[in-house]
This record gives sequence, structure tokens and C-alpha cells, in this order.
Amino acid sequence: MSDSFYKQIDGNKYSRRLLDKADELVAGKGDGRISEDDAAALYDTLENDGKYTDLEKDTIAYIRRNYRWTDAGDAYLRGAIRSWAGKRGADK
Repeated sequence: MSDSFYKQIDGNKYSRRLLDKADELVAGKGDGRISEDDAAALYDTLENDGKYTDLEKDTIAYIRRNYRWTDAGDAYLRGAIRSWAGKRGADK
């Protein structure tokens, strides 16, 4: 594992931490899709920083486009992020 915070793919920077987590979640188990439980673990990794930066938004978008998801996993992550963003907006 690299010490760099970023992982560059096709000239774009992404969060290495989130990509590594997604890779860990699909490696060697199940059918290789991100399930609802996996999505919860990915969200926990995201929420741990307490912020949702443009880098993290781009990384989540990349993961959603390039990894295989169950319908429940995709719905969970989208809902969790939407709820978190709503709470953070209300706190401002």
C-alpha cells in the first residue's frame, strides 16, 4: 500500500482510503458486488473524517460507476450520504 493520500486514475485524483476500502470489500468473498453491509462499511470510512470534500465526492462517484453493486447497497449509500449532507446543512 502506498503512503500517498491520493490514487491517480486516468489523470484524476481520488481518495486512496476509499478506493482501498472498496477493493477490500469486494475481494475474495461473495459475488464481488458491494452489498448493503459493504456500503455501510464504505460509508463509515467516509463519515469518519467528518467532511465530504470534492475529492471524496469524486471518489464515491468513481466507485459507484466502476464497481458492481447490489441494488440495496447502492440505495443504502445514496441514502446515507443524502441524510448526512442534510444534517450537516441543517447544522450550519
